[in-house]
Amino acid sequence: MWEEKDNKLKRSFEFDDFKAAFAFMTKVAMLAEQLNHHPWWSNVYNQVTIELSTHDAGDIVTQKDRELANKIDQLLG
Repeated sequence: MWEEKDNKLKRSFEFDDFKAAFAFMTKVAMLAEQLNHHPWWSNVYNQVTIELSTHDAGDIVTQKDRELANKIDQLLG
C-alpha cells in the first residue's frame, strides 16, 4: 500500500529474489519513460523501495505521481 508522507508517495516491495526484483524495476522503468515521470528508488537484494514526487511542482505529490503509482500496482496484479 502506498503511503503519503513528507510530500512523497512511498512504497516498498518484496520479491522472491534479486532477479525478480530487478525484472520488476525494469518494468517500472519502461512505465516511467512512457509517462516521462521518473521515481527515486533503491534496491537491496529482493527489496525495492520507490518514492514518488513531482519536482516541477515543488517536490510535492501530484496526479502524475498517483498515476504512476497506480500503473506500478497494476504490474503486480
